[in-house]
Amino acid sequence: MRIIAGSARGTKLKTPPGSTTRPTADRVKESLFNIIGSKVIDADVLDIFAGTGALGLEALSRGASSAIFIDKATKKLIADNAVHTHLDGRTEIMGGDAVHMLSMLKRNGRKFDIVFCDPPYRKGLWQRAFDALSDGVLLNDDALVVIECGGDEKPPAETGHLTLSRTKDYGTTTKIYFFRYNVPSKGGGLQ
Repeated sequence: MRIIAGSARGTKLKTPPGSTTRPTADRVKESLFNIIGSKVIDADVLDIFAGTGALGLEALSRGASSAIFIDKATKKLIADNAVHTHLDGRTEIMGGDAVHMLSMLKRNGRKFDIVFCDPPYRKGLWQRAFDALSDGVLLNDDALVVIECGGDEKPPAETGHLTLSRTKDYGTTTKIYFFRYNVPSKGGGLQ
C-alpha cells in the first residue's frame, strides 16, 4: 500500500500485522480520489476508523489543509505513517471509540469538508458514525461524507441533512457511498 499522488507520491505505508485491519486497496483509493477531485484542495479532513491512515494521508498529499485521524487500535501506526510521508505537521491523531471522539470534536467546535468512514465491514460501525454525523454539527457547507462498507451491506438511509449523491461498487466486496451535507436554510427547510 502506498500514497498514489501528490507530495508524498509513491511512499509506502506501514500496515499492521495480522488481519484485524483491512486497508483500502490502491485501485479503490485511486478511484475514490478521482471522484472527489479538486474538492480535496485546502480541505479539512476527518478519517474515522483510519487504520493505516491511508485515506487521510492521501488527502493531505493531494493538498488538504489538515486531517484528524480516529482509530482505537492503530494510533501509533498512523503517527509512524504520517512521519514517514512527511505529512505529520498537518495531522492530529485520536485513539478511542469513534462515536465518543466525534462527540468530543463536536464539543470543541470542529468542522470538516471531507469525512472518510472506513470501519471493519459487517459490524454496524459505519451506521453509528453516520448517525453521529447526520446532524451536520461537524460538517462545513457542502461537506462530503464517504462511507466504505462491504458489498453486501445496505446503503445507509438519508438522514438529517445528508443526501446520497453517488454509489460506487468495487466488485462484490466493497461499496462506497458519497453523501453531501445540505445546509439547512435559516427558514428551517432544506436549501
